[in-house]
Amino acid sequence: MTVGIDTGSGPARDGVANDIDTDIDSDGDAVLDRPETVAAVRAAFERYERALSAGDVAVLTELFWDDERCVRFGVADRQQGAAQIAAWRRTHPSVPPGRTLTGTRVLAVDDRTAVVTTLFGYPDGAVEGRQSQTWVRFAGGWRIVAAHVSELRS
Repeated sequence: MTVGIDTGSGPARDGVANDIDTDIDSDGDAVLDRPETVAAVRAAFERYERALSAGDVAVLTELFWDDERCVRFGVADRQQGAAQIAAWRRTHPSVPPGRTLTGTRVLAVDDRTAVVTTLFGYPDGAVEGRQSQTWVRFAGGWRIVAAHVSELRS
């Protein structure tokens, strides 16, 4: 069963449509992980990771929501708003060579919202990195609205 959730009348707010389709199972619970949503978010995440490895600041900036409410918590830094994120990225365009990802998961909450989590590491094995991103599908495509990166010494 699919239900439409009316989140308000009138024009879309912040580029997000007012109706969200949510699948409901026989127990009344939301059905997560629509395959088409998971695939679309995974593609956006993989594009982000390619840009991060290549130091492609234009793509990295594009994939963060262009709004003052967007937030990024880094290993030893934090940025609030698209302008701060873009400025930080210009001075830190890429990650060290050899970064690998493991355990990447995409949790599609509905057809417009998803959370991506992954672990990352480097060849020296000195740290286990953890990364989470909340993605929202806007009129212009999937964008990161919140991100968190941390590292633990191995």
